[in-house]
Amino acid sequence: MNVDGEVDRGQNPRIMERDSDSIKDQIGESSWFSPKKLLFVFCVVNLINYIDRGAIASNGINGSRGTCTSSGTCSTGTGIQGDFNLSNFEDGVLSSAFMVGLLVASPIFASLAKSVNPFRLIGVGLSIWTLAVIGCGLSFDFWSITICRMFVGVGEASFVSLAAPFIDDKAPHDQKSAWLAIFYMCIPTGYALGYVYGGLVGTVLPWRAAFWGEAILMLPFAVLGFVIKPLDLKGFAPGDTGKTRTDNLTVLPTGHGFSSVMNDTKMLLVDKVYVTNVLGYIAYTFVLGAYSYWGPKAGYNIYKMENADMIFGGITVICGIVGTLSGGVVLDFMDSTISNAFKLLSVSTFIGAVFCFAAFCFKSMYAFLALFAVGELLIFAIQGPVNFISLHCVKPSLRPLAMAMSTVSIHLFGDVPSSPLVGVLQDYVKNWRVTTLVLTFVFFPAAAIWFIGIFLNSVDRYNEDSEPDAVTRESAVAPLLEEA
Repeated sequence: MNVDGEVDRGQNPRIMERDSDSIKDQIGESSWFSPKKLLFVFCVVNLINYIDRGAIASNGINGSRGTCTSSGTCSTGTGIQGDFNLSNFEDGVLSSAFMVGLLVASPIFASLAKSVNPFRLIGVGLSIWTLAVIGCGLSFDFWSITICRMFVGVGEASFVSLAAPFIDDKAPHDQKSAWLAIFYMCIPTGYALGYVYGGLVGTVLPWRAAFWGEAILMLPFAVLGFVIKPLDLKGFAPGDTGKTRTDNLTVLPTGHGFSSVMNDTKMLLVDKVYVTNVLGYIAYTFVLGAYSYWGPKAGYNIYKMENADMIFGGITVICGIVGTLSGGVVLDFMDSTISNAFKLLSVSTFIGAVFCFAAFCFKSMYAFLALFAVGELLIFAIQGPVNFISLHCVKPSLRPLAMAMSTVSIHLFGDVPSSPLVGVLQDYVKNWRVTTLVLTFVFFPAAAIWFIGIFLNSVDRYNEDSEPDAVTRESAVAPLLEEA
């Protein structure tokens, strides 16, 4: 034991020998799976996941209900809404049904990571996701497709909880934020590609084919989660070694019952840094979610903008990619600390909010587009830093649950309620300019919340042992994916 209370590995030849054998076995079987390949695989999976989100909302897949004129002439509906004769309310429920599965399954997958290898859990989740989208293509009414969409959320839950911690582990120390930014860049890109994919498929094939195509794309990655040697996640015992988990050198708690989940959740809820970060993220997502849903309609009504879908989609893709990558790179340049991340979040969100707010004040469409594009660029810069804080303000074994609870919170309290609430506001004021200005103003509380985070006592807990008496075998984790 050294002066810091850590186990001195040089004094235990038996441990060193067992570690060395384990490392050789892992490198021998998995050396081809480098950190960059892992990032690429997770980015593609994330992209497919959000392509599905965009596709089901696209006109080609979602479609419209049949209509009848006063003279008795009727036209048949198209897409999901037309085939199942869905009301607008039912259609809205369908778009948010994944939240049920995500809400229930996220803490379960995060807790199971303590006793089942996390990489295997991702394989299980992606398999459920693949079967669920096949089910969407085979659905026969509103309830059948809604249940399938719920299971899409269940499948997504494992990936949401575990992918970011894996990326954070394998990224170079001075590029962690940039790697997270690359991963989260796939969200706006996937949405935009989903609109295009849904539109193209809907014009040449039945809408059901879009879901089957997604299943074909995801299937190889689901299989990959089972066929390669499982990867270890920092803070969790190595799995699938042919021994029970208690035989491993890393001894971590393996309870994954309800009480374990509640205890871990309580630890997150009393963490001021984590709670502050998530509260700001909820307010931010509240605005962004309503922008994505109502933006084209607001732009058309305020500025009589032709091809509003294409214009807003183009701004989202370009600013999403450039802004998200820039935020990660800037944080790495500043030195990736929690305090610096809060500074970047508050400043970028505040200035971006000023530009977006000013944009809706102008009557000129060209002035609006210029200012709004700059604002969106700054707004999207927060994706890397905000997730960096969630991963580094908690001890390693809590990271999956931290990511799960963050994702559930921003959807449950952010983008899911924002769209209907903005709709209610518009019905009341009947002025899209006023509605968008009120919505955009919510960015300022988000910036203020993150500004408070700068002054909190924040400690990067990435290198903390999950248990004081646990023997941490970091050397068996880090070299697993080292570049040759």
